Amino acid sequence: MEEPPINWSDYEDIAIGLYERFGAEFTEGKIYRIRFTDLIDWVLAIPNFEGKREECNEGHLEQIQAAWVYEWRDSHND
Repeated sequence: MEEPPINWSDYEDIAIGLYERFGAEFTEGKIYRIRFTDLIDWVLAIPNFEGKREECNEGHLEQIQAAWVYEWRDSHND
């Protein structure tokens, strides 16, 4: 079954993709210190991501960081 496309507002899907890529490399504190330019590039590299760079805004990036932190916390509370 083919995965559905991911766009900028699919924060949880993006967070899962980032966690799968980086795992424990980024702790909660480090996630919030990532430069937005790096974060944009990493999101654009997620498989099935169809959003465009020019569609991104600061609000999307902040929501992605928060979702990534929740994903990180969930994986470390097992």
